[in-house]
Amino acid sequence: MTDRALSVVRAGVLTTVQDQGRPGHAHLGVPRSGALDAPAAALVNRLVGNPPGAAVLETTVNGCALRPRSAVTVAVGGAPCPVTVNGRPAAWGAPLRLPAGAVLDVGSAVSGLRSYVGVSGGVTVEPVLGSRSTDLLSGLGPEPLTDGMVLPLGPEPAAHTRVDVAPQAAPPAELVLRVTLGPRDDWFTPDAVRVFTTRAYRVSPASNRIGLRTEGPVLERALPGELASEGMVLGAVQVPPNGQPVVFLADHPTTGGYPVIGVVRTTDLPAAAQAVPGTPVRFVAVRRL
Repeated sequence: MTDRALSVVRAGVLTTVQDQGRPGHAHLGVPRSGALDAPAAALVNRLVGNPPGAAVLETTVNGCALRPRSAVTVAVGGAPCPVTVNGRPAAWGAPLRLPAGAVLDVGSAVSGLRSYVGVSGGVTVEPVLGSRSTDLLSGLGPEPLTDGMVLPLGPEPAAHTRVDVAPQAAPPAELVLRVTLGPRDDWFTPDAVRVFTTRAYRVSPASNRIGLRTEGPVLERALPGELASEGMVLGAVQVPPNGQPVVFLADHPTTGGYPVIGVVRTTDLPAAAQAVPGTPVRFVAVRRL
């Protein structure tokens, strides 16, 4: 086996391979997937000299530990966390050169939820429908990391302009999501629409890569019954029978029968990837562009 590879020493609670996803396959029932905090994933790739679409590792809550079989450059970004190399403190948010056999330990998030590990050459697991992303809903792509797994890497990138550090957005203390109402806001009472855009919610512990679930005021229906299944888009805010809004994230289903009260702007969704349970959430109504 090539020495351009990473051995997984500690997989963490949920670490997956992610890139820019596989858009354009919703008609086949395939979600977009990809890194939930896309700007963080792009930044760690930039720090190690990879193109933006190279596959990175997305950790959840408690990080992971990795051992390269050859010298590599790595960078850890996204949710701030302690980083060590062979047990010694190392920089977060900056490129690190690891010798072969060194152990990179990405610790538990200090704030936020998801950290990203970029490795020079990118993770080169077999692509499916043009993407190396793990999709938790459909099961496409590689399995989540397990202890002892070996991940292949691409060739070392050509020399590039090095950046010592780069600014990264802090995880949100309050999640503000701009939302365009519709297409099914008329399925709710006028008071429910007002409540949705003026009252505070909070992030539910049941949130995952499929959707950010919220807890707060119940949204009352104006119409009984259910819709026939219709297409769902990234950022759609679906309201199930319990009346609690769910914001669809990268691994969301491509169809659904619960009414969508609005759609969140995609530029606001990276912050949703880092919102820990209990984070206050506000939906702010905006007009279509």
